[in-house]
Amino acid sequence: MNQQAPSPDPATPYRVLARKYRPLTFSGLIGQDAMVRTLTNAIELDRLAHAYLLTGVRGVGKTTTARIIARALNCIGADGKGGPTPDPCGVCEHCVAITEDRHMDVLEMDAASRTGVDDIRELIAGTSYRPVSARYKVYIVDEVHMLSGAAFNALLKTLEEPPEHVKFIFATTEARKIPVTVLSRCQRFDLRRVGAETLASHLADIAAKEEADIGQRALALIARAADGSVRDALSLLDQAFAHGAAGDAQGGIDEDQVRAMLGLADRTRIFDLFEAVMKGEIKQALEILEEQHDAGADAAIVLSDLLELTHWLTRVNIAPEVADDISVPEAERVRGKKFAEGLAMPVLARAWQMLLKGLAEAQRAPNPLQAAEMVLVRIAYAAELPAPAEIVKSLQQTGQQTGQQTGEAPMPAEPKPVVNVPPAPASPGASLALSPEPAPVPETAAPEKVEPEPAADTPPRPDAPGPASFADVVELFAAKREAVLQGHLLSEVHLVHFEPGRIEFRPGAHAPRDLANRMGELLSRWTGERWVVSVSAETGAPSLAEQAEGARRKRRKKAAGHPLVRAALKTFPGAKITEVRDIAPPAAPPADGDGDAGSGTPEREDGKG
Repeated sequence: MNQQAPSPDPATPYRVLARKYRPLTFSGLIGQDAMVRTLTNAIELDRLAHAYLLTGVRGVGKTTTARIIARALNCIGADGKGGPTPDPCGVCEHCVAITEDRHMDVLEMDAASRTGVDDIRELIAGTSYRPVSARYKVYIVDEVHMLSGAAFNALLKTLEEPPEHVKFIFATTEARKIPVTVLSRCQRFDLRRVGAETLASHLADIAAKEEADIGQRALALIARAADGSVRDALSLLDQAFAHGAAGDAQGGIDEDQVRAMLGLADRTRIFDLFEAVMKGEIKQALEILEEQHDAGADAAIVLSDLLELTHWLTRVNIAPEVADDISVPEAERVRGKKFAEGLAMPVLARAWQMLLKGLAEAQRAPNPLQAAEMVLVRIAYAAELPAPAEIVKSLQQTGQQTGQQTGEAPMPAEPKPVVNVPPAPASPGASLALSPEPAPVPETAAPEKVEPEPAADTPPRPDAPGPASFADVVELFAAKREAVLQGHLLSEVHLVHFEPGRIEFRPGAHAPRDLANRMGELLSRWTGERWVVSVSAETGAPSLAEQAEGARRKRRKKAAGHPLVRAALKTFPGAKITEVRDIAPPAAPPADGDGDAGSGTPEREDGKG
């Protein structure tokens, strides 16, 4: 049978739940155990600070805590003989007056509307007078971060050394906007967001006191929507009582009614939407989104729910025991485990990134529904794509198979073009870009000399000039799109001897064992001439990559000695020379016979030309 709230007295004005159930003692505060314990011990040990700063998001109890502290400091007990206590009696004249916001010695100031220095000077002037009737004169300044800089400066001296009968309590949601000079003079307490489970339990107690019938799932939705704010949760609960059917014959307030009130999407349909998107069923996904939008769910909230589901599935993928939480409905646990088993971590991570970016787009878009639809379309198409690791592995396998069939080197998984290869060992002005270092290959004994025959399928071209230097060989491999071999030639070849048709080198530690074979075969095929490529035990010259890096270091060292560069490095500590570029000198003007206009003297490297 449905319980019905008692009819209110018409003569008594209605009080919203956030005010009706405002805590009057420390024991009534929920989710703030650390702060309550510290303040309780401080009051019992008579270790009272002269200024407190309470920070936290909206609705977690900052102003309520400030009033409880004021009552605790000024309570005199039911017999009128008590002292400061962590458990205010609530019946003495001071407790009653503070609760009713009419105590002369407890002054509340809204810094959002009184931000100027004159307001603070008026407050400071009042501190010189002793309390009228209470033990302490308590100043509660709400939203203290809104004070001006001059107001904060005017407050500093009094805040550091206030009269013994004065206590300051500041409350703010933006502690980082408060000057550090003020922060250092206060005891700071950061009020935490109240957990969803704790908040739902608190709402259930209030609903029982109000004799309202509301389901646990509905309370959980309200607690989640409140995002840790007790005041927001009580306001939503008040709204649910008005929106729901607390006295109807059909029953109490259920999850669907609260979901409709909050404009949330159906949780079951969110699972259906996620499944359709990840399967690439775009038409079905758009239909579910439109259905939820027509039911009152905001498009951005739908994307937010998909984000939350993606995060939860990721956690289930990492730690499957997360899905066994009893607070999660059975249907969601079963489907969640199934989804997590079928989705790889890279897929979930990609979906999270696309949803996160899409949510921001939907919030800024003139039509959030259209933006949400485009987000789902992108994710659905991307869901059909393999993960990046799978693409690389597939390309590597395909390249290896092709190389085995044709006898050529396999294409790299992610080839990167190499540009600006020097025609000779790197000069001071040369610029060289290196390809990625290839993976180490187990070293084995390489044949000392290889003399391959010219490829039969390539006719000789006596008129085509062959490579005249080892740098020309590297450039030829780049032109033929042999990126992997080109990278080895740049970084793993220490040239011992070179002449057209014959190369002798010492391989580096990461050079493939058949590098000489492949070089000789490909050079013979491309040039139509026989090339002899051999491996030597001699040290040889530094690799082209090492020569280029040495040239760059030399140029940077030379540039660091320039007066302008030294001045720049001194002006900007920590700055580094990363690159030195040559700038072409200006073209010389035509000589006109005056003896100096046509000299065309180029600018010197040291900048003094």
